[in-house]
Amino acid sequence: MRYLPLTEDDRAAMLARIGARDVDALYRDVPQAAEAPLAAFDLPDGKGELEVERALSRLAARNRAADGGPFFCGAGAYKHHVPAAVDHLIQRSEFLTSYTPYQPEIAQGTLQYLFEFQTQVALLTGMEVANASLYDGSTATAEAVLMAQRVTRRPKAILSGGLHPHYAETAETIANLHGGVERAPRIPGRVGDLTGLIDEETACVVVQSPDVFGLLRDLGPVAEVAHAKGALLVAVVTEAVSLGLIEPPGAKGADIVAGEGQSLGGGLNFGGPYVGVFATREKFVRQMPGRLSGETVDAEGRRGYVLTLSTREQHIRRDKATSNICTNSGLCALAFSIHLSLLGEAGFTRLAEINHARASALADALTRVRGVSLVTPEFFNEFTLRLPKPAAEVVDALAVKGILGGVPASRLMADAGRDLLIVAATETNTDDDIAAFAEALGEVLS
Repeated sequence: MRYLPLTEDDRAAMLARIGARDVDALYRDVPQAAEAPLAAFDLPDGKGELEVERALSRLAARNRAADGGPFFCGAGAYKHHVPAAVDHLIQRSEFLTSYTPYQPEIAQGTLQYLFEFQTQVALLTGMEVANASLYDGSTATAEAVLMAQRVTRRPKAILSGGLHPHYAETAETIANLHGGVERAPRIPGRVGDLTGLIDEETACVVVQSPDVFGLLRDLGPVAEVAHAKGALLVAVVTEAVSLGLIEPPGAKGADIVAGEGQSLGGGLNFGGPYVGVFATREKFVRQMPGRLSGETVDAEGRRGYVLTLSTREQHIRRDKATSNICTNSGLCALAFSIHLSLLGEAGFTRLAEINHARASALADALTRVRGVSLVTPEFFNEFTLRLPKPAAEVVDALAVKGILGGVPASRLMADAGRDLLIVAATETNTDDDIAAFAEALGEVLS
């Protein structure tokens, strides 16, 4: 087989070299329950292309799209209006087909828009330097923990209880190999005490604001204590639009900012692709993962762009690499940059103000429903409600009425209260949407 170059003898030699009896021995740690034979799955026989297309269309028709009615889900992925110009521009062939260039200086346009993206991220986060993006917010958070462990030469990372559980799980999976990860207690709607957990072994404290419940947090006190103990503060942002209104993490003492940029230029897209935002202070730039585009001049004095820093394992010795993430979300970063450029500073601030106003109006309307109370007193465009019934049941009942009314906290966190509902509002929600949600919630709870 020209595409399967190894012969049976080759495979036998490799298995003998590593001391494995056969290929199955390589999977001995896989639980038997996960080794169910194909026959155990109720799969149909092979079908023709037209039949498969019809079957999948029937399955797709059972879904409720975000644009199919009032939509109030958030919890790390937000529905914002993306101008038509964004999708039009990123689908131009010079952008759409220009993937990671291995002779980067040839692709001046790609390097320029990455440079612009980095500049925008640095301005939004209040940091001195930003990279050319990572996969998404969760991997950016994990990379921030690894970076802090390298910078401080300490093993332990403390994760705030308000950190999105998907981000926390990703950080644990990746950073546990280099040290310990300790999660602080989760207290919905309240700022837990992290300072008592910081000791001489702590590399960093990871705090999300607004947190997974929507609560805005003051990063200053945590940064002060962390720095006094020689640790770094990693600030996490899952809703990029919030940076148009709240004080940037860099101004509150953050050493690294990791986050998700989907809110700008990216649709919900069934969960991806998204774009990881990563920024830090200039003194830590050599330990920053990913790639960094820089500005220079050529031999004739003309402005040009270069790949200034590329500390991934494809470019340098693996033991010197800061990350094994070998790409960046270039097209999503471009969409982010175009959307933000179209808004401008005043437009971005106005967008953030509208988001907060929409959420405030929604919170007022929903808390007037009997038995509903607000858990997060300070929020941006997302907050948590306490309901008199299990939130998952309420969400299902609202969906029947044509309203996607948020994310039950228990869906993300098994130990969260079953009565907690995380709700988000953006510029896409109208007064009629809010009124319909409040009316339907009252009917479901009664």
